[in-house]
Amino acid sequence: MAAVDGPAGNLRKRKSNTTLNGTPGKASNGSNGSNDAGANDASNGQSWITEHGREVDRKLDEHHEYEFGGPIGAGAMMVGFPLLMYYLWACLWYYDGKLVHPTSIDDIKPFLHRMGQHIYDGAFPTAFAFKTYLGLTAVQLVFAATLPGLKQHGLPVPSLNYKPLLYHCNALASWYTTLIVAFGLHVTGIFRLPWIVEHVGELMSVAFITSFTVTFLIDFLARTFHYGGKPLRMSGNWIYDDFMGVSLNPRLGPVDLKMFAEVRVPWVLLFLISLSGAVKQYEDLGRLTYNMFHMVLATGLYINACAKAEQFIPQTWDMFHEKFGWMLIFWNMAGVPFSYCYPVVYMVRANPSTYEFPIWGSAAMLVTILTAYWIFDEAMAQKSIFKIKQHEEFTPRGSFPTFPNSDIKNPTFIQTKHGNKLLTSGWWKYARKINYTADWTMAFTWGLSAGLNTPITMFYPIFFLAVLTHRCERDFAKCARKYGDDWVKYCQVVKYKFIPGVY
Repeated sequence: MAAVDGPAGNLRKRKSNTTLNGTPGKASNGSNGSNDAGANDASNGQSWITEHGREVDRKLDEHHEYEFGGPIGAGAMMVGFPLLMYYLWACLWYYDGKLVHPTSIDDIKPFLHRMGQHIYDGAFPTAFAFKTYLGLTAVQLVFAATLPGLKQHGLPVPSLNYKPLLYHCNALASWYTTLIVAFGLHVTGIFRLPWIVEHVGELMSVAFITSFTVTFLIDFLARTFHYGGKPLRMSGNWIYDDFMGVSLNPRLGPVDLKMFAEVRVPWVLLFLISLSGAVKQYEDLGRLTYNMFHMVLATGLYINACAKAEQFIPQTWDMFHEKFGWMLIFWNMAGVPFSYCYPVVYMVRANPSTYEFPIWGSAAMLVTILTAYWIFDEAMAQKSIFKIKQHEEFTPRGSFPTFPNSDIKNPTFIQTKHGNKLLTSGWWKYARKINYTADWTMAFTWGLSAGLNTPITMFYPIFFLAVLTHRCERDFAKCARKYGDDWVKYCQVVKYKFIPGVY
């Protein structure tokens, strides 16, 4: 694990029983720009966790209750999601998106046989699929370990005595290098881009096998050798703990595997699937529909946002708190690339007349996704920079695009007894999860790009809405336990959860 020095490395050396104004346990409200907002400027690098905050963190690192329906819910998802994805893929690939089902009780067995035959015919994990998926993963690992990038400390980790880990953030270099390599392989004929979408079922099966294998391997290593840190928040139920994860920070050399899984494979592969669909459509039709272009634009914007802002990811809840189990591994390695791509799969197989928009519809889609992206990107940058400045200097990266208000000058916030600050300015004065609102709006345009001919292409926005709603309540419950009365005060200042003035 990388050594930590500099301002963040000195965090654990500072006194932890006072807040920024020197008063033990006192929480100040800087949400209106007065009070202690000036004295507690987030850019002064003088933030630490109080003794009260440490006691709360110790309790949060213990198992208290089951989430996601407990062992039964976790087990059902581990079995059900791969089966659901096979079914939805088969409906798109063989039935033009129609949700097929047994026509009678007597048809149940023949129906299951037909589904099994479709999976065997179109999703059998071939040698080509193994080489492609594992090859891409291996290349991304090499890029993550070797390409130049910046070093960024994460948040102080309670289970490591508030030691902030160091992350090598080179996703932007990896992303651009991947584009160059993909272009070179395509034009030379070594690996043509349309092959990806043409073999998407096979690749999905390999992703399933890989994600389950990685999950069980890391689970074993974490339990046996404390790989990635000592086991945290263990329930004692193997299925549930395998689902949630055992350890927090598994690494392979300089590569943090959790951050790697969140950025490198899922969004890169999803973009390549979209690009593959676009190239195939152009070769088949001699033109590219706006709808397919929209998916290339949307997935390109998203992976570019993840890559250029990778230094902000160590400040997120996933990196700071979530363990690395099946939930994160499967969904990032298989769920994201092979379920969010349903509009592309549908458009590759369907006649454009079934989903193409008039010019005004295409213009509306374009304006909507660009506006939502602007809010999403700027809001995420605002909170991440605010968090970074609480414990070290922030160095602007200057990557494209960088919006002018990404770094809030003189931010207002609520100082908590825990020691952290809750941001109440910028986009975050309008809603507590304003980033979720913008993120879901982008997702809605993804689903809409394939028209409304089948509900399968709307899977991403429907599923994502359920995920965000659940996660929102889950996060708020944890924040209420962590911050107590300060969270109540924060909710009084930032009244709305998702939609300003509505909800």
